[in-house]
Amino acid sequence: MDKSASKPAPRVLTRRRVATVHNRLAAVLGAVALGLVAIVFARTGEAAQGLFLRMVAVFPHAPFVVTPLVFAGVVLVTRRAFPAARGSGIPQVMAAAHHPEAQANGDLVSIRTALAKLAGTIAMLLAGGSVGREGPTVQISAALMVAVHRWLRVPVSAGVIIAGGAAGVAAAFNTPLAGVAFAIEELAAAFEQKVAVLVMLAVMISGLVSLGIAGDYVYFGATGGTMPLRTMIIVSPVAGVAGGVCGGLFARALIAMTGRGSAPGNRLIMALRSRPVLFAALCGLVVASTGWATDGLSWGTGYDTTRHLLAGDSASLTFGPAKFIATLATALSGAPGGIFAPSLSVGAGLGQLIAALFPGSATGAIVLLGMVGYFTGVVRAPMTAVIIMMEMTADRTMILPLFASALIADAVSAWVCPHKLYHALSRQFHAEPKAPSAATET
Repeated sequence: MDKSASKPAPRVLTRRRVATVHNRLAAVLGAVALGLVAIVFARTGEAAQGLFLRMVAVFPHAPFVVTPLVFAGVVLVTRRAFPAARGSGIPQVMAAAHHPEAQANGDLVSIRTALAKLAGTIAMLLAGGSVGREGPTVQISAALMVAVHRWLRVPVSAGVIIAGGAAGVAAAFNTPLAGVAFAIEELAAAFEQKVAVLVMLAVMISGLVSLGIAGDYVYFGATGGTMPLRTMIIVSPVAGVAGGVCGGLFARALIAMTGRGSAPGNRLIMALRSRPVLFAALCGLVVASTGWATDGLSWGTGYDTTRHLLAGDSASLTFGPAKFIATLATALSGAPGGIFAPSLSVGAGLGQLIAALFPGSATGAIVLLGMVGYFTGVVRAPMTAVIIMMEMTADRTMILPLFASALIADAVSAWVCPHKLYHALSRQFHAEPKAPSAATET
């Protein structure tokens, strides 16, 4: 038998090599672009939040007018012109990855939607909304990756969309391992080797771009919290249960507002969904009132307060509950904006409340457990939660209690809310990828 007959022709091999180089070039250029955009987005978001706080310092009652009006205006524009830009952006990327060929030219990961997402999130921060930029960065990054592939005429696959989204997480938090973990746990329905290589390449390039421009920084600053074994055995389950219950309730509320149907028990939800712009204004009023009652603690991402709590400093015990209310109201409004950073802030406030029950213990370490517990309770991605906390605090000593709290929170949250948040929210985009939804989406 002639063995040479079974070998591919040299011309075929050359075409394959050219296609491989072309694919890698598209991934590299896309990762560079999204790394640059993530930095611009982060700095613009910080400036917007600072501008809002300066306005409040001059006009203390301005949020009661500005916040509801901006919430209503953003929701109105989003629903009418950019329906795929509503909410966090992660459900859109998950839905697009299920139908990559159709969505390569669709709305979920288009540049038009990405620009609307960026502008909408900035507008929400200008109005004091409790939103994060991490979820929006995932959708924006996926859109950029798709655009570069289309520009170079490289086929858009699920791996391309997933890699863009994962690189967005890495660039937003400066946490490359968390980007890979999030791709495995959330974005990819079935993790394949080819997708893994593309994800790691995109994450590495975007991380290098961020490192080269923004420098080597730790998101929340380096912490060195330690916890004795006896305290860990007690506190970790408490943080896991509390985080799972609170995070599960948050997720359940969001899913309920995006559900369809007209069961008698859902009459209130149906009534709220029938007037989305008015409902968004009411949500804005809740956010304004909560921030005013807590001297501004619940406005914005909550980054500064969270960082101080991790360092062992104290804040008002109302920070956690107020941040929960403000984040829930902002997310329910249906405006563009993420929940990653606000959820970490809610978790920090929860950790502070738990630390009050254990005087004499390392407050920063317990705050860290509260963050991982609540974050896991919301997104149901325990591996991502642990890795993201380790990378954002440069603390490796807490890995065992972090894993314990995350696993317990995941189990408790599944009991409170059987459906995973982003998976449930992505279904609306499977059904109607290009049309505005009749529901108040998050």
